[in-house]
Amino acid sequence: MLRRKPTRLELKLDDIEEFESVRKELESRRKQRDEAEAAAGGEEAAAIGALGTEHKSREQLINERIGYKAQPKAGGRTAHFGTFEF
Repeated sequence: MLRRKPTRLELKLDDIEEFESVRKELESRRKQRDEAEAAAGGEEAAAIGALGTEHKSREQLINERIGYKAQPKAGGRTAHFGTFEF
């Protein structure tokens, strides 16, 4: 394998200005999206409150999304030790 000298990258003033303009544009888009989501979230919360449905936990939402239905575990000692009881 041949070794070569490291490449030098130079940052110019035009590059910095372009970066700043792109960053500001992305931030403004993000703010608009967040404001729209907040407005929509407020409307959803009002609709949910009006319907009287319960608030689901994050775990329940994920389980519904992936189609997982939790089965209750068999309880008691007999389930673990067969027919032996202590």
